[in-house]
Amino acid sequence: MERLTGRVAIVTGAGRGIGETIAKAFDAEGAHVVAADLTGEQNRVATDLSLRSVARHADMSVVGDVEALIASTVSEFGRLDVLCNNAGIDGDMGPLVEMSLENFERVLAVNLRGVFLGMRYAIPAMLATGGGSIINVASVAALVAFPGSTAYAASKAGVLGMTRVAAAEYGSAGVRVNAICPGIIETPMLSDLGTAAPEVYAQIVSHGESVAPMKRLGRPDEIASLAVYLAGAESSFLTGAAIPVDGGYVTL
Repeated sequence: MERLTGRVAIVTGAGRGIGETIAKAFDAEGAHVVAADLTGEQNRVATDLSLRSVARHADMSVVGDVEALIASTVSEFGRLDVLCNNAGIDGDMGPLVEMSLENFERVLAVNLRGVFLGMRYAIPAMLATGGGSIINVASVAALVAFPGSTAYAASKAGVLGMTRVAAAEYGSAGVRVNAICPGIIETPMLSDLGTAAPEVYAQIVSHGESVAPMKRLGRPDEIASLAVYLAGAESSFLTGAAIPVDGGYVTL
């Protein structure tokens, strides 16, 4: 069943991990997908998508890139129905007082400013055709404490705040805005953390495998399946939500 047939969807951070999986899931459900990333890996991902989908370069922390991404999507496909704000970084991990200002500001630039810019330019495009769905990928780090993740947690908590405000402001105009809060998911970013901050990585993985009720790590496809639901008509009465997909982690 192709639940997103005819819809035009942008997925940011689509070069790997959760973003890549969401882009492929949207495409499989019939959407015209714009797979956006700044690494060049979006071009590889696009080779696995149908001919109706494309790859685009975009740094979501740069105003000109975001504005051009939205404008080119509308120019090519005639509309924008779905924006999945997935692009994000974890930055350097460590105690708050040891964290550099440069690291803090870079994480917020990508994870928080990038989501703001995505919504800032996508919402007018959606309003022009009667509405749409915005899916912001946050994190359970916005809901519970992960020591060492000050910048990341702050950015993702900010994403939840913006999600709720945007949902309240544009719901009556047909734009739904929701957030997914992934738990500990087996992604390249998690693997990278194992190299960059092995002690933090070990603590996070241990919690996922032994403390959380389901006692395992999550998979990117388990996030993508929720993104498909939020992008489609089945979730037409759902907005302003922050939905954990975490094996029960936040219940502890």
